[in-house]
Amino acid sequence: MSGFDDPGIFYSESFGGEAAGEEGSLRRSQAKKRFREFLRQFRVGTDRTGFSFKYRDELKRHYTLGQYWVEVELEDLSSFDEDLADCLYKQPNEHLPLLEEAAREVADEVTRPRPQGEETVQEVQVMLKSEGNPSSIRTLKSEQVCRLVKVRGIVVSAGGVRARALRVSLQCRGCRSLLPPVTLPPGLEGYSLPRKCNTEQAGRARCPVDPFFVVPDRCQCVDFQTLKLQEPPDAVPHGEMPRHLQLYCDRYLCDRVVPGNRVTLMGIYSIRRAGKPSTKGRDRAGVGLRASYLRVIGIQVDTEGAGRSVSGSVSPQEEEELRALAASPSVYEALARSIAPSIYGSQDLKKAIACLLFGGSRKRLPDGLTRRGDINLLMLGDPGTAKSQLLKFVERCSPIGVYTSGKGSSAAGLTASVMRDPVTRNFVMEGGAMVLADGGVVCIDEFDKMREDDRVAIHEAMEQQTISIAKAGITTTLNSRCSVLAAANSVFGRWDDTRGEDNIDFLPTILSRFDMIFIIKDQHDQQRDETLARHVMAVHLSALTQTQSVEGEIDLGQLKKYIAFARARCGPRLSAGAAEKLKSRYVVMRSGAREHERESENRPSIPITVRQLEAVVRIAESLAKMRLQPFAGEAEVDEALRLFQVSTLDAALSGSLTGVEGFSTQEDQELLSRVEKQLKRRFAIGSQVSEHSIVQDFIKQKYPEQAIYRVLQLMLRRGEIQHRMQRKVLYRIK
Repeated sequence: MSGFDDPGIFYSESFGGEAAGEEGSLRRSQAKKRFREFLRQFRVGTDRTGFSFKYRDELKRHYTLGQYWVEVELEDLSSFDEDLADCLYKQPNEHLPLLEEAAREVADEVTRPRPQGEETVQEVQVMLKSEGNPSSIRTLKSEQVCRLVKVRGIVVSAGGVRARALRVSLQCRGCRSLLPPVTLPPGLEGYSLPRKCNTEQAGRARCPVDPFFVVPDRCQCVDFQTLKLQEPPDAVPHGEMPRHLQLYCDRYLCDRVVPGNRVTLMGIYSIRRAGKPSTKGRDRAGVGLRASYLRVIGIQVDTEGAGRSVSGSVSPQEEEELRALAASPSVYEALARSIAPSIYGSQDLKKAIACLLFGGSRKRLPDGLTRRGDINLLMLGDPGTAKSQLLKFVERCSPIGVYTSGKGSSAAGLTASVMRDPVTRNFVMEGGAMVLADGGVVCIDEFDKMREDDRVAIHEAMEQQTISIAKAGITTTLNSRCSVLAAANSVFGRWDDTRGEDNIDFLPTILSRFDMIFIIKDQHDQQRDETLARHVMAVHLSALTQTQSVEGEIDLGQLKKYIAFARARCGPRLSAGAAEKLKSRYVVMRSGAREHERESENRPSIPITVRQLEAVVRIAESLAKMRLQPFAGEAEVDEALRLFQVSTLDAALSGSLTGVEGFSTQEDQELLSRVEKQLKRRFAIGSQVSEHSIVQDFIKQKYPEQAIYRVLQLMLRRGEIQHRMQRKVLYRIK
């Protein structure tokens, strides 16, 4: 026991002794040797087809192309050496650099001889990939720190690519001496500079405190990028806020994704200092406080939305069941009955919603332009007709569904916003609801309560399915390949048949982007009211309707899987016969020669435009996709025309959508133009005129009263006159 109380100074580096250091270096050299053997010897193939060295060939191919990276599957490493794969999983910070060194040595072997000037081999980045089940952001706890994890989510914002020092060279400003290069740890933890200079010249030069500065010319840097990952909407519990996780990507993982991409990530769950370190003395308040982030090692981008991931998890037995369901002759009716079965009636509306969920086929033309395959649908009508319930059901059964309310949605919240990063003070972009719903459906309730400027912002997203941003020096385009299901009420609260087009406060530019427009009225019919009341009472009293599906309906889980399976596996086109039939029907509809539209001789023809013709094509393709057919035939075209007839054409024939693109006669347009010119000529700019005097003045000139009110409404929407309520209705001419 002699000398146990001898006072001495112990350093953290001396703990464990030299034996431990030698043992650790031996263990690392053995692991590096096994990694090198794995990359050099791992083979794939069979005796018949022949073997190939997977990673050796991949390293040589990438290195020749100037891409110094290789992607390693953990399952391959586990089959080669299970203990080595376990060490990489539990201690990735220690073993990943060994794997990259082994990859560099193997690349040096397979690329010899190299051209002159390339004597030194480049560093090789190793990316990891795994087929295991991903974890949720909510399940990442302190036990997973410094371990490999796999998570899924949506990238909501992306910072710019910046440079980060990998090795730094420090120089003292007092004695001008250089320290040996210092290797910085990877990630966002950073490095603290020494506070004192301990070189031989320090005593003579009297170096101050904090004397070191970084010499940029002698530093070795790598590119890095920070991202923000959000939980998928289907993984967020009801009533909870979606959680976020900061991501760190470096080297070849930069610029792999953009906001709105759904990704599956492999990375090391790491921690960094929470907040900024104190500049005065030691940061005692932040000791022990750490913020979590993910150091990304592998990225898999789901380019087709959630449909691919769901269809990939379908077993052969489930696929057989889904194909048997598609082969049944009554699959169309069964799908329509399965859309919100607790809501009575509205069969045509449910069939249209089923078409929206399946969607048509997206087409890329030879000139580079695209034609959207997603179907947009608008429900207009009285309150209490279950429009919001239908939107909630579609959000649940769609593979990707985002629900939002028009009153609480802004243009930036629906499309994308540019924000300033609080740490770097740089501008970053965050995707909105239509970006997050890429590959699915965005449900917008209270569509009429949105401001006009916010509705205009989604014009491009609805037709071109892209969102263009040009703000704060950021010019880019995001994908928003989603369907829009919107619900709106009348201007007067309830639908007033005597007001005609005054019930709708939408511009023709937004209405023409909807493929189908349904007007839902709460009609008073004693027999229908009794049936509806009986159905509502049965829903509230019977427990069977809440727990079990009625015969002939498809279970919600199977319906969701079937929709995802059909969207991922089927892309139908129009057959030659169906295209010819649709072309002839289009010509007939344009000329107004259909007999069932001519109820009287004085009735004007209601033409449709090319935009509505493409809507009929998309509906026919979605009907073929429900049956997993490669082509849409004449039967699908007939049903698509029928759905278009009972929705948009019926609304146009009733006079409720007069003024929408293609739904006005030439005589009406000329009359409105004459009234508008006369009104602008009659009253000076800045004058205030009552509505009563305007109407009486034009009635004396033999103009129809309905046309006068309609011109005033159009000028109000365009902002050419201003509405002021005093004792009587006044208009201020702007």
